[in-house]
Amino acid sequence: QAQLVESGGGLVQPGGSLRLACTPSGWNFNDYTIGWFRQAPGKMREGVAAISRVDGTTEYAGSVKGRFTISRDNAKNTVYLEMKSLKSEDSGVYYCGADLRARSLLLHPTYRYWGQGTQVTVSS
Repeated sequence: QAQLVESGGGLVQPGGSLRLACTPSGWNFNDYTIGWFRQAPGKMREGVAAISRVDGTTEYAGSVKGRFTISRDNAKNTVYLEMKSLKSEDSGVYYCGADLRARSLLLHPTYRYWGQGTQVTVSS
């Protein structure tokens, strides 16, 4: 089954920055919509940002708009999530997902393929 690999998580102080990366394991996902999701303990998985396979349209959750940026580098077969001005409430396991959806439900956590996640902890 096609899988994804996330990297770049870690411990950062409030106000700090991190860049997460998502790469496919042994396949090319340049024709897929890619989403970033996060899940905190005891909470549902929520969509954070997504980039459409159709025209590169991006969508962000209101809580991260203006602080997070999703981008893709097709030459490197990688999607990034640049996170700035991090807050404690941004902590959680971050997952990337890949799906063939075009422009709708980009932040809905029903993607077909998933990674194992990378932990992000924002704490002083």
